[in-house]
Amino acid sequence: MRVELPPEPVHFVNRHDERERALRAVEEWRGRSRPLVVSLSGPAGLGKSELAYLIARTVRDRYSDGVLSVDLDDFRLDGVLDPGDVLAQLLQSLDVESGLVARQFQSRCRQYWRRTADLKLVLIVDNARYASEIVPLLPASGASLVIVASHGPLYDLEDGAAVDLQLRPLVEQAATELLGLIVRDDRLAADPAAVRALVSLCDGLPAALHVAGRWIRSHRLRALSRLVPELRGEWDEKGVPGVERVWDAAYNALSDVAARLYRLLPHHPVASFTLDSATALLGLGPDACQEALEELDRAGVLDLRAVPGGGEGRMRLPGPLHAHALRRSRCDAGAGEVREAQIRVLRWYVRQAQRADLFAAGPRLVVTDRIGVEADAPDVALPDPRAAPDDVSRTAAVERATQWLFEERHALFGCVRLAHALGMDAEAVAMSEPVWTLALDHPGQAEVVEVVRLAVDAAVRHGGSAAWIVRTRCQLARPLWESGEFAEAGDQLDAAAAAARLLGATERDRKLAASVIEFQGMLKGARGHWAAAVGDFADSRDVHRAIPNPYGVMLQTYRMGEATARLGETEAAHRLLAEAHLAAREQRRERMTQRTGFALAGVLRRLGRLTEAQRLYEEALEGARGRGSGFDQARVHDAMADLAAEDGRPGDAEEHREAARGIRRRNGLA
Repeated sequence: MRVELPPEPVHFVNRHDERERALRAVEEWRGRSRPLVVSLSGPAGLGKSELAYLIARTVRDRYSDGVLSVDLDDFRLDGVLDPGDVLAQLLQSLDVESGLVARQFQSRCRQYWRRTADLKLVLIVDNARYASEIVPLLPASGASLVIVASHGPLYDLEDGAAVDLQLRPLVEQAATELLGLIVRDDRLAADPAAVRALVSLCDGLPAALHVAGRWIRSHRLRALSRLVPELRGEWDEKGVPGVERVWDAAYNALSDVAARLYRLLPHHPVASFTLDSATALLGLGPDACQEALEELDRAGVLDLRAVPGGGEGRMRLPGPLHAHALRRSRCDAGAGEVREAQIRVLRWYVRQAQRADLFAAGPRLVVTDRIGVEADAPDVALPDPRAAPDDVSRTAAVERATQWLFEERHALFGCVRLAHALGMDAEAVAMSEPVWTLALDHPGQAEVVEVVRLAVDAAVRHGGSAAWIVRTRCQLARPLWESGEFAEAGDQLDAAAAAARLLGATERDRKLAASVIEFQGMLKGARGHWAAAVGDFADSRDVHRAIPNPYGVMLQTYRMGEATARLGETEAAHRLLAEAHLAAREQRRERMTQRTGFALAGVLRRLGRLTEAQRLYEEALEGARGRGSGFDQARVHDAMADLAAEDGRPGDAEEHREAARGIRRRNGLA
């Protein structure tokens, strides 16, 4: 059972009525086709998220399939939400493999409904703005509970499907109780008038009380009668009502380094950040960054309690604080401070992505130079597979690099956008390379087409490298045709072919020219024109042979074999795939060994050589299990079921079919 809940808050007061109404609604709910929706609404700083988590903790024993949590602000770009990305995260939280998440939005909705149809779970949705954002995320089970936190009421949720709890600021008694729990200081009892003044200044907002409480704790020698006017003076000087006055005061009390980091954080390529990327953004080294983050935590503008792994996980400024930090940046940042920080963190990210790409995919053709180490920004601790002492360690290093690319995917996308906006064309093109590797391992990422378009635009805008144009246009063509945009994919490849005529005679340029021919063949195959595809793959293989490039020869031989098999030319396909399979083994390309082996097994089945096919299928299945690829496992089980049926083993055939069905059921696939 997956439970996505942060640690329980140390201090929480009041909200008794809201909790009672929510629990009563849970007790009385008798929905069948849709879940109960409990909506918590009110301005920022009222503790809606904490109340949502508290309700979830209270009722979690009723929901045997776990508690999921998603913050919609994490998925907004310029204020616009992509619900498809939210569904992708929820499906992955439900143990659907990223490579098996449906690519089209409607298909993804149906997959989510199938996956949740029989579940009893709690879903917490934070920072919702409209009911239309919630509807696609509702589980398809009346036995589930959805708790929504929003700044305003979600009036257009269907009648009878929601319980709307509008939170109000804490009354004076509850606010005083909370302040006392936060501070635990004798000065409160000694000066009740100052306490009342402070509670009034905080307007009953728990967030403001927490920051004000930290203000009191950090000035232990001063009387409250002195502190309250100082705090009021800070707030009044800024002229911002409500909780922002508290955050202004907290910011003004920060050290120079912590204040600099705070006003730089909203300029990070994406809203969430890590200790490593914050260090690169600040540019003063790891120790200074750690101390600054701890100071921000103490000041109440960053919560490190929710960061897993002892501070090694992802952090983020909540939306209102992110906006506040941005305003402080506009007012207080020095000349060039923001741009220098953006360039620094961008180049650091490109370097880390280049390293992860190399470790995950191995040495391969790239068209940009590698970026060196950034001063005061150490590399992420990724082990180099080439230095591994054994195969087990090497495989673990490859998996760690692949995992890093996936974990940082939104940062990679954000870096392409930032590089394009800053006119850093080389960095935009360089980042498209690891994005390509990510897209191959995890197809269906909604942002890939957008960011690769930006890389193409950067290459064209730069105008000084035909290689950049060839590479990025080929990279864009594949996700286009995978989405059914065949005409535009063809236009991109035509433009790539035109740019390829400007290439030179270096080994890299000849490989690029061969790749254009290969991509043209792949597009023809995607359109079902397999005879024409065979010709392109053969032409590309000839170029690789002339270079010479053994890997390219092996790859094009494999593609020729697959295309020939599609044409029904079984004997020819057998010769080609056997040659490619042997070459992949000799070159120790594990993934290609499994891919060629699976394709070869299919041809051997047609030839009646079932024992040989069985052995290759077993090797392919073992490899798919090792990679954790449910898509490949299901595909191999399907093929092995057909083989067993042909071989007169109906029991084995049914076992394989059931295994394939089980994988698809677990991943919400039809």
